[in-house]
Amino acid sequence: MIAIQSSPGGATFAVKVHPRAKKNAITGEVGDALKLALTAPPVDGKANEACVEFFAKLLNVPRSSVTIAAGLTGRNKVIRVAGLSAAQVRERLGI
Repeated sequence: MIAIQSSPGGATFAVKVHPRAKKNAITGEVGDALKLALTAPPVDGKANEACVEFFAKLLNVPRSSVTIAAGLTGRNKVIRVAGLSAAQVRERLGI
C-alpha cells in the first residue's frame, strides 16, 4: 500500500524511478513507494523534469503544483503535490 501523507497545502508520496524505460508509466509498487518508468535519461535533470510532468498530467494539476521534495539525485524520490489532499491524490492515481 502506497503511503500518501497529507502535508500543509498538499500531499506527499514516495516514488522509485526507473529511467530510460520504453514508456512513461506506473509499473507497480516497491515497498511503500510507487514504481515509475520514465523514458528520459537520468542526466541533466531530464528524468526529474519528466517525473514532474508525468504526475502533473496524471493528477490533472499545473506543473508548478508538483515538486520533488527529496531525492533530486537518486532513484528514490518524494513527490509533493500542492492543492490536493492525500485522498484526492489516491483517487486520481487509482490506488
